[in-house]
Amino acid sequence: MAEKKHISFTLLQILQEETDENHTLTANELMERVNHRLNLNIERRTIYSNMDILRQAGYEISDYNDNGKGYWLKTRQFDKGEILLLCNAVHASHFISHEQSEALIEKLLATLSKDERKEFRENVYLPNHQKSANDTLFRNISVISEAISQRKKIRFVYLRYNSRKKLVPRRKEPYFVEPRYIVYNDSRPYLISTSENHPGFTHWRIDRMKDVIILEDSVRIMKKTEETEAYQYATGKLFMFTGDTDWVTFLCEERIIDQMIDIFGPELRTIPAAEGYFAAKVRTTKNGALFLAQQFLDAIEITEPQEYRDLFFDTLKKRLESGQ
Repeated sequence: MAEKKHISFTLLQILQEETDENHTLTANELMERVNHRLNLNIERRTIYSNMDILRQAGYEISDYNDNGKGYWLKTRQFDKGEILLLCNAVHASHFISHEQSEALIEKLLATLSKDERKEFRENVYLPNHQKSANDTLFRNISVISEAISQRKKIRFVYLRYNSRKKLVPRRKEPYFVEPRYIVYNDSRPYLISTSENHPGFTHWRIDRMKDVIILEDSVRIMKKTEETEAYQYATGKLFMFTGDTDWVTFLCEERIIDQMIDIFGPELRTIPAAEGYFAAKVRTTKNGALFLAQQFLDAIEITEPQEYRDLFFDTLKKRLESGQ
């Protein structure tokens, strides 16, 4: 028989799992559930006394005097809307595997009542067929974070898709880098790193990494100027293409201002242009600029630098001539 000191915890579990604003339980119903779970024979007054213990611990519990219905737990770690938002974000994230998404969503939904969990599954959930095949993401983030905290180098295998759509190592030898920052860019998590063998910064898709191991070797201490450069590197790598960055000016139709702000943030530098247009000046790579121009082909053009503009037109011309 369970000890009576477990009653408060069991009562809290029942309130968390079975009650919300639209689903309440009476004192008798709570008493029956506690007795069933703990194989006890407590009375209603025990429910009241343990309810007081939970309230003294900081839990806000509405009762019959408040709502005319019964008891329900008002204090939760997250609101229903916050949990549903997080669940949808996890579900929509392509870089999280299906299995990991399901496990994380279940943990998040466990903070809601059973009826609210059912609501998410029935009304919100749709299959996501673009999920990553690599299920080591969470472990990678944990190990990389620990390495950054300890200022240690890491070793890992980097993956790519082959023609059969299978993730395979990019090369036989593992990579050795100095982990610096974890950033979220282009809807994906990246590691920003440095290396003793190559100047500047590099970035890696964390969901494409495998067998991440912390090494005994310490990383080089960065200068303050390098920390600023790291921020500029991450923000300037549109779609995280490699290469040097330059200031690029785009002439855009006003109808894509929302999309441009979604990509570059509210600090996007805009310049007045002809009616119905605006100019946007951003710092990005050549490939990033070309990719963006192709994404919004009917509403955007590169105006500066001339080299990028010419290259973009040459690319379009070759595509048209080849019939592709």
